[in-house]
Amino acid sequence: MFRLTKRSVEALEIQEKDYIEWDSEVPGFGVRIYPSGKKTYMVQYRSGRRTRRYTIGSHGILTSDQARAEAKRLLGDVVRGDDPSGKRKKQQQAPTVAALCERFMNDYAAVHCKPSTNRSYEMCIRRNIKPALGPMQINDVTRSDVAALHLKMSATAPYQANRVLALISKLFNMAEDWGLRDEGTNPARRIKKNREEEKKRYLSDAEQIRLGQALNDCLEDGSETVFVVAAIMLLILTGCRRNEITTLKWDYVQFNHLDLPDSKTGRRRIPLPREAYEILMSLPRREGNPYVILGITHDGCLTDLERPWRRIRERAELNDVRLHDLRHTYASVAIQNGIDPFTLKEIMGHKNLQTTLRYAHLADDAVQRAAGSVSNRLASTLAKRDSPGPRKLYVV
Repeated sequence: MFRLTKRSVEALEIQEKDYIEWDSEVPGFGVRIYPSGKKTYMVQYRSGRRTRRYTIGSHGILTSDQARAEAKRLLGDVVRGDDPSGKRKKQQQAPTVAALCERFMNDYAAVHCKPSTNRSYEMCIRRNIKPALGPMQINDVTRSDVAALHLKMSATAPYQANRVLALISKLFNMAEDWGLRDEGTNPARRIKKNREEEKKRYLSDAEQIRLGQALNDCLEDGSETVFVVAAIMLLILTGCRRNEITTLKWDYVQFNHLDLPDSKTGRRRIPLPREAYEILMSLPRREGNPYVILGITHDGCLTDLERPWRRIRERAELNDVRLHDLRHTYASVAIQNGIDPFTLKEIMGHKNLQTTLRYAHLADDAVQRAAGSVSNRLASTLAKRDSPGPRKLYVV
C-alpha cells in the first residue's frame, strides 16, 4: 500500500485481470485497474453485515486528490448511517413514471377510488402525464419538469392543468409510501395552481317556472321520454347528483328516503319529499330491469342525460345552465328558506362543511333583515327616557 497520487496511479501495471490498489492514507479508498488500461477510483465500506463498493470516477477525469476528498465525504456519510452504493443501485433500478402510473391505477385507484374518478385519472395519465414524463425514472423527475408541464397546459386548459398537477402529486406521494422515492421529495410541491373561478349558477323563480313549463311541454308533445323528464324533476326536488338519479334502483327507494349503498361520498340516506315519491311511483317499470330511470337497453339505465338536457334547456331559454346547477338551485333555495348549513350538509351529502358554506352568501337578505330588526329594537330602547318629553340622540 502507498499513497495514491497522479504519478503512482499512472505507474501501476496493467495485468490480465483487474485488481485493486489501496491508499495508505484513507482506509477503504482505492483504485481499480482493468486489463483495458482503465483506472477508476472507488471506496469500500461495510453496511450492516455486507461489504459494499462504490465507484467514484475515472482517473484522468478526476485527480487523485479530488477522488480522495470525495472518498472521505462518502465514508463520512457511511459513519452517519448512509449507504451510497445501495442508494445508487436503488436509483438505477427505480421504475419509470409510466410504470408508477400502472401500479397506482392497479394497486391504489382500483381499490380506493370510484369508477368515475378512475376514468378521470386514466384520461389524465394517457393524455398528459405519460407523454411528458412517462419514460423518465421516478427519481429523475424534478420540480422544474412538473412545472414545465403545468405551464404548458395552463396556456390552453388552466383548470385541467390543475387536475393533472394534483394527480402527479398523488402519484409521487404513493411512490414515497412504496419506498420508490425519498420522503419529502415530491416534485409537485410548491407549484402554484392556476386560479379557478367558482361556477355559481342558480335558477331564479322565473327561470324555474320556464323550466317547469318546458318539461310539461316535452311530455305533452312526446319530444322527450317520461324517464328523461322524471330524472330532471328528481334532480331538482332532491338535490341529488346526476349519477345518483340515473343509476337509482327500485331496491333503494323507500317511502320517505332513498337508501343509496354507494355514492361519491359513500353510503347515503337521502330525504325523499312527497312530490318526488309521487313522480317515482308514476314511472312504468320493465320486468327484469332493476333501474328506475330506464335506458334504451332491456336491462340498463339511462346513460346519456346531457343531450336531452341541452334540448330542454334551449326550449326553456336556459342555455348557460348545466345539469349540476339544478343541485346548486336546490341548495340555494334551502339556504334562503332558513335551512342551517349543518342540516343542508347532511341532505346534500357533502363530505365537509366548507363545501356547504359556499351557499351561505345566499342568505344575505335574511341576515340583513335580522340585523335590521335587532338594530330597530335597540334604537327604540335607546330613545326612551324615564322622564316625559322628547329626547334626541346625536352621534358625534
